[in-house]
Amino acid sequence: MIKKIVVLTGAGISAESGVSTFRDNGGLWENHRIEDVATHEAWDANPEMVLDFYNQRRKQLYQVEPNAAHKALAKLEEKYDVHIITQNVDDLHERGGSTKVLHLHGELKKSRSTVDDYKIYDINGWELKMGDVDEHGTQLRPHIVWFGESVPEITKASKIAARAYIFIVIGTSLNVYPAAGLLESVPYFVTKYFIDPNARENYNYNNLTIIKEKAGTAVPRLVEELLAKA
Repeated sequence: MIKKIVVLTGAGISAESGVSTFRDNGGLWENHRIEDVATHEAWDANPEMVLDFYNQRRKQLYQVEPNAAHKALAKLEEKYDVHIITQNVDDLHERGGSTKVLHLHGELKKSRSTVDDYKIYDINGWELKMGDVDEHGTQLRPHIVWFGESVPEITKASKIAARAYIFIVIGTSLNVYPAAGLLESVPYFVTKYFIDPNARENYNYNNLTIIKEKAGTAVPRLVEELLAKA
């Protein structure tokens, strides 16, 4: 049976491709507070500003490319059953070649209905405008899980994590829940790796190897080691 590798990724892996992150900007994203652009209250108060904010993020996404870490994870599929669970809303894992990607916090290149969360649509180009509506005639919103909203895919992600043969965490502070709690779903005996230059040393997880390097350097090296062992 082919062995399963489960990978949890965060903003750090995309930052190396040039994607802006809240963490890099002291909790601000181009001078926007989280409360102004990433909550349902912000959408109710000023949907035009929220749409513009995500339009700019989407426009930026068309200008960046997958980096060495994204491409290395795709290469793992040569010998392993690889499942990517990402907190990122970009499509760099898919463009890097990974075929099984679960987005916990939504997808930047998609919109969804404001009256039916299960109605999800691809966005043609980088811009989602006021007046873009679903078949019910209601305004479309970014397909993003905002702060204060539930994370619909977390149950599925927990089940995937529980079946891991190897579990790898890349580019996340492990401070954002419920994603950070996925490590609790991984069996204690499973080999675990944590790749992040800002990783702490005092995580209380069994069989955990901490690699305090950037993803673009550490991930390709780890992938080659794992392929050699397969």
